[in-house]
Amino acid sequence: MADRDTLPLPLEVRTRLAELELELSEGDITQKGYEKKRSKLIGAFLPQAPGKGMDPSVPHERRTPVTPGSSSRYHRRRSSGSRDERYRSDVHTEAVQAALAKQKERGKMAVPMPSKRRSLVVQSSMDAYTPPDTSSGSEGEGSMQGEGTPTSSQSSINMENWISRAIHGSTTSSTTSSSSTQSGGSGAASRLADVMGQTHLENHSAPPDVTSYTTDSIQVERPQGSTTTSRSTPKYGNAELMETGDGVPVGGRVSAKIQQLVNTLKRPKRPPLREFFVDDFEELLEVQQPDPNQPKAEGAQMLAMRGEQLGVVTNWPLSLEAALQRWGTISPKAPCLTTMDTNGKPLYILTYGKLWTRSMKVAYNILHKLGSKQEPMLRPGDRVALVFPNNDPAAFMVAFYGCLLAEVVPVPIEVPLTRKDAGSQQIGFLLGSCGVTVALTSDACHKGLPKSPTGEIPQFKGWPKLLWFVTESKHLSKPPRDWFPHIKDANNETAYIEYKTCKDGSVLGVTVMRIALLTHCQALTQSCGYTEAETIVNVLDFKKDVGLWHGILTSVMNMMHVISIPYSLMKVNPLSWIQKVCQYKAKVACVKSRDMHWALVAHRDQRDINLSSLRMLVVADGANPWSVSSCDAFLNVFQSKGLKPEVICPCASSPEALTVAIRRPTDDSNQPPGRGVLSMQGLSHGVIRVDSEEKLSVLTLQDVGTVMPGALMCVVRPDGVPQLCKTDEIGELCVGSIATGTSYYGLSGMTKNTFEVFPMNSVGALISEYPFTRTGLLGFVGPGGLCFIAGKMDGLMVVGGRRHNADDIVATALAVEPMKFVYRGRIAVFSISVLHDERIVVVAEQRPDSTEEDSFQWMSRVLQAIDGIHQVGVYCLALVPSNTLPKTPLGGIHLSESKQLFLEGSLHPCNVLMCPHTCVTNLPKPRQKQPEIGPASVMVGNLVSGKRIAQASGRDLGQMEDNDQARKFLFLSEVLQWRAQTTPEHVLYTLLNCRGTIASSLTCVQLHKRAEKIATMLAERGHLQDGDHVALVYPPGIDLIAAFYGCLYAGCVPITVRPPHPQNIATTLPTVKMIVEVSRSACMMTTAVICKLLRSKEASAAVDVRSWPPVLDTDDLPKKKPPLLYKPSNPDTLAYLDFSVSTTGMLAGVKMSHTATSAFCRSIKLQCELYPSREVAICLDPYCGLGFVLWCLCSVYSGHQSILIPPSELEVNPALWLLAVSQYKVRDTFCSYSVMELCTKGLGLQTESLKSRGLDLSRVRTCVVVAEERPRIALTQSFSKLFKDLGLHPRAVSTSFGCRVNLAVCLQPHRLGKLADQGTSGPDPTTVYVDMRALRHDRVRLVERGSPHSLPLMESGKILPGVRIIIANPETKGPLGDSHLGEIWVCSGHNASGYFTVYGDEALQSDHFTSRLSFGDTQTIWARTGYLGFLRRTELTDASGERHDALYVVGALDEAMELRGMRYHPIDIETSVIRTHKSITECAVFTWTNLLVVVVELDGSEQEALDLVPLVTNVVLEEHYLIVGVVVVVDIGVIPINSRGEKQRMHLRDGFLADQLDPIYVAYNM
Repeated sequence: MADRDTLPLPLEVRTRLAELELELSEGDITQKGYEKKRSKLIGAFLPQAPGKGMDPSVPHERRTPVTPGSSSRYHRRRSSGSRDERYRSDVHTEAVQAALAKQKERGKMAVPMPSKRRSLVVQSSMDAYTPPDTSSGSEGEGSMQGEGTPTSSQSSINMENWISRAIHGSTTSSTTSSSSTQSGGSGAASRLADVMGQTHLENHSAPPDVTSYTTDSIQVERPQGSTTTSRSTPKYGNAELMETGDGVPVGGRVSAKIQQLVNTLKRPKRPPLREFFVDDFEELLEVQQPDPNQPKAEGAQMLAMRGEQLGVVTNWPLSLEAALQRWGTISPKAPCLTTMDTNGKPLYILTYGKLWTRSMKVAYNILHKLGSKQEPMLRPGDRVALVFPNNDPAAFMVAFYGCLLAEVVPVPIEVPLTRKDAGSQQIGFLLGSCGVTVALTSDACHKGLPKSPTGEIPQFKGWPKLLWFVTESKHLSKPPRDWFPHIKDANNETAYIEYKTCKDGSVLGVTVMRIALLTHCQALTQSCGYTEAETIVNVLDFKKDVGLWHGILTSVMNMMHVISIPYSLMKVNPLSWIQKVCQYKAKVACVKSRDMHWALVAHRDQRDINLSSLRMLVVADGANPWSVSSCDAFLNVFQSKGLKPEVICPCASSPEALTVAIRRPTDDSNQPPGRGVLSMQGLSHGVIRVDSEEKLSVLTLQDVGTVMPGALMCVVRPDGVPQLCKTDEIGELCVGSIATGTSYYGLSGMTKNTFEVFPMNSVGALISEYPFTRTGLLGFVGPGGLCFIAGKMDGLMVVGGRRHNADDIVATALAVEPMKFVYRGRIAVFSISVLHDERIVVVAEQRPDSTEEDSFQWMSRVLQAIDGIHQVGVYCLALVPSNTLPKTPLGGIHLSESKQLFLEGSLHPCNVLMCPHTCVTNLPKPRQKQPEIGPASVMVGNLVSGKRIAQASGRDLGQMEDNDQARKFLFLSEVLQWRAQTTPEHVLYTLLNCRGTIASSLTCVQLHKRAEKIATMLAERGHLQDGDHVALVYPPGIDLIAAFYGCLYAGCVPITVRPPHPQNIATTLPTVKMIVEVSRSACMMTTAVICKLLRSKEASAAVDVRSWPPVLDTDDLPKKKPPLLYKPSNPDTLAYLDFSVSTTGMLAGVKMSHTATSAFCRSIKLQCELYPSREVAICLDPYCGLGFVLWCLCSVYSGHQSILIPPSELEVNPALWLLAVSQYKVRDTFCSYSVMELCTKGLGLQTESLKSRGLDLSRVRTCVVVAEERPRIALTQSFSKLFKDLGLHPRAVSTSFGCRVNLAVCLQPHRLGKLADQGTSGPDPTTVYVDMRALRHDRVRLVERGSPHSLPLMESGKILPGVRIIIANPETKGPLGDSHLGEIWVCSGHNASGYFTVYGDEALQSDHFTSRLSFGDTQTIWARTGYLGFLRRTELTDASGERHDALYVVGALDEAMELRGMRYHPIDIETSVIRTHKSITECAVFTWTNLLVVVVELDGSEQEALDLVPLVTNVVLEEHYLIVGVVVVVDIGVIPINSRGEKQRMHLRDGFLADQLDPIYVAYNM
């Protein structure tokens, strides 16, 4: 009470303050109202505060830097009753404050605050881009801000502007960041965030980056001295200005936050990781080795404690029914129970006479009036549910005794208020398993139950069908004169079943026998000294536990008078129970700590309170560590009101063992109660240590008295064999007595483990022949036989081998200034299992008026307090809006339900802070690379280190004789001229529009003539020489094809460029400009519409329009023919340039010679068997790679008709492609993943209507997905499944694989049906399952389907004719064996001949095209694809009878992320993340300064955003052994995807760092 005396306030003011505090803590008034009234009250008494001139908007914490000395300030500010007496002893609060202060000395912990979209903070949408205000940007909030800032009332806004100015002021471009930090980062985890990232890994296969190419100069100039200026900027939180690898500052708030996170993570973790051996494949998780210095139990083995003899008094009744009969007949007028209304007036007095007659009536009716005479519904021994509200103990009591008299078994349960009450389903399950068919209830309750429109009570979810039976007297028939209940002595039949909710939410029924019931009443009578006609006030729930035992059972045995106070009255008037004690001069009261606490806070200075009549105050939850402070404080205040210290009697109980121990009311007030001040550190190791060097982390316990009369008690190890503990060891209390439960109804296995325990001593001998019952309570027996309880088995969390109690952690969290931010008593603490250990989760309900910053600061301080006092990290701390945690019927928190909501992502927190970095200490050791086998290893023939060398090839082009007329020509332009002469009217191309009708078509001669006109135009208007480069900027269509051949006819080199998007010029036009400049195009050809677009206002805003080369409009062609077509002479000259932006944001152009182009077309013609009579449907973008070749070149070479479907048209009509395939009876079609996804998502529900429109895919033999990535097996499978009903053959879908150095390595045309016999087909693509953990170590380990950590990989298609493949080690360039992971190298006639770049430094990249193996076949020249994969010889045979070699592509080297020494492919992590929650539609991951950043797109309300943070963190830890650094939740469509359907992760990264994503929420994991 120290802080009461700091202000000399008059009594009435103090009382009024206390009432205010209560109102606030119960949520009856808002914080604002509270502050207003409070300041009014104390305004007159306060000395004028010196800081009047300060900025009022700056909260308290800002002003005084907290130093250890000023921790008293916290007490100063909390007025009288604010200390939550129920949870905290003063010791604890001071300990917490000291621990926090200590943390501050240790070094400020700057936790980066999560940024949240405005609409999430205020429930309204504000404009995008969070303004740089304090709540989202400021870092070292509050007391953590630098001590140097004098008043710091400028707050952090200015700080932020300052910094952004400093960053944007320096003239260095921040675009270079995209290429500057390689995805690799440094290898070892200890350098978890080497920000300067000097350790660039050798960049294997990234083509030269031309994204940062600028016209004026290629070098990025750093202004002189810019390094020094950026150093002198003030610290941001505790982050330096962030620099990427080349020392270029990266703009904005995000980077500073991440830097802060990185710096925080650099601080050493608590337990250092031990080295351990990494087995060949298994990454072993770090196993927590026991610390040799940890405290161990040293005491002697304990002895079983025996309670005093149960002295049977002669006139004790032989059963409880007999007692009822006795009092009901001898003294029918004696009051048995008085019930109260909500005003505290006596509502009804039940006398013993009425109880006896009514119970008989109930017994008669349930036995004889349910069912028929021949088939009664209930027989003795059947179970019956008792459903009574908490304010009607009289009806309950009558029904309960009615059941005892009828010899049916009552099962008291809560009233189901709605159909989906928390935990109600589990209660239904219990009723079902007990075979309950009848529910007894009161009239009022029956009326209040939810009804269906017909007036029937619906069946609750998970409940059995029940007959509801009202027990009110007026509804029952009178028993006949001659009927009398059968009253026997107490025997071994079941008397009643008490329900108990387990840690996991399941509900068990504890059966109590009649003999146990009676013996328990006798033991309570003896230990509490109950006598006849005593008055007892009961505030507890009378349906179970202490309330039932004292207020319903033992009271009747002793003819006592119970005054029952309902919970609803306590809420209105917390003093009601004390008033009733005075009014009735009650001898005994049964309460919980909560009731004492409420009375304390509410007690006015009432003159008439006199508690001297009380001889015993039973504290039902006295075993709880929190109760000590409530008991002390209560005594403190009410001792002056006649309360004697020895009256307070804490007790310990459990549903299984009933009353375990209770402190006896003694007359000897000199004997002080037992106290234990125990070291938390010791407790966490299960050891009792009283002396603690750390004065802060102690737990104060009070004794709960001695063992019950007639019982034996011992303490056993909580897990494993029930062996007795030593005297200084904490264990589970076990009780051997008649007065305990006997079983869990219907569960024999669990019953055996709990109710039939035979404790043994250290040598293994049993200590008793009788079984003991486990109480579920953890504790020890202290000196003098006093029992101490340290916690419950249910609240036990074993983290890293140490035991922590949920209640203790709640107490610590509440000791951190609870009243301001969270509701008292609305905190849930539980553990979840992540990565083979328990992780602690704390969820609290937040007050509606606390600001983001306050809550966040409170959260970070709670983390520090728990860390300081319990030495354990909290894995996740979440705040939810008030009143949203699921409640138990009496208003507590339903723990298991809260945990369930948390795990399934439907808790909807408003703040989340995760600390996986501090908690997870059992990750595998970072991998050290082993040197690979070098040339010295024995290489015999085609074996390398005992395995067949991984090499494979397609059919040989030279030996394949076919009637290929086009082979005569070296140049495609000649092939076209030849076709125009021989088959002039043959249609080569048909273009469809979005309605599926033909927009235009081209025959051989039309194409030839248009190409001639374009060549003329190039010569006349463009004045081009042969060999000049021409950029073709056309939409997908016929014009593009004509322009391409026009360039060939004129001897120019065409480059196809995707036109800018008219709705998005600002972002798409710069790419066009870049390609035009990088390719050194002398002129551009395009349509009139795009010409206009290029000259528009929007275009000039995006790029410098004046520097375009001349633009030719091909809609306006000259009429005359060219004088002479260009005759190329050297087939090795350039035919065209192929430019493409890779997923890592690199723009790379490759050179295709005439020889390679013709070889390519011939290879595809042979693989796909293309002839003039065939039709092929193509739904691809025609700008690069295989898509361009299929669209523009193949038809001219092979003569088949191509049906062209621009993918953009599918956005208007998703069914366009499939309808065209069906309508034109096409057998072969090509598409991209984005097209396939569009069809799967867009047509998923329309298959029936498409069928009725006549869509038929049964003729499709091959549907090839053109891609440059690992096959997306899930997408192709769902596509095949979806359209199976429309006739699509499941084996028709396959994939291809190409890359920059070779545009198509594999292409799998299936041959279904008759053709399969003719030997042209390859075998089906095979799928294998590999171990993902081995893959991270660059190894392939095949596993069975469905095994843990398995990853399905599909073969990428059949290798094209003329292509050879080998798998090489990317570092040593040595060949690898079969089924080994390495880089795929190709040798083929249609390899590109090199990169075309602005730089002259082709030498750097030349080995991409001209590599040789370091040993083995060192002559062949290979091109490196930059993709990891492996070859595997299958059991299948090719057409030629050879064994088939399958190529599996795993992923691109430059996309892969090196983390903890292992190689991760983003797609694997993304797949795991997408599976975790239904609202995650897309995900992309990237690394930044070795932090893993996960971006998820949320399809759902923004309230779900924070649910995703823990789920994402959990799944990545579980499946990939990685700790996520940052989780970013964004809207749908934010993750950029290119035309091939690939994620542009580097663009996303740049957007994130430049703060352009407008995220819904960004969480920085600690």
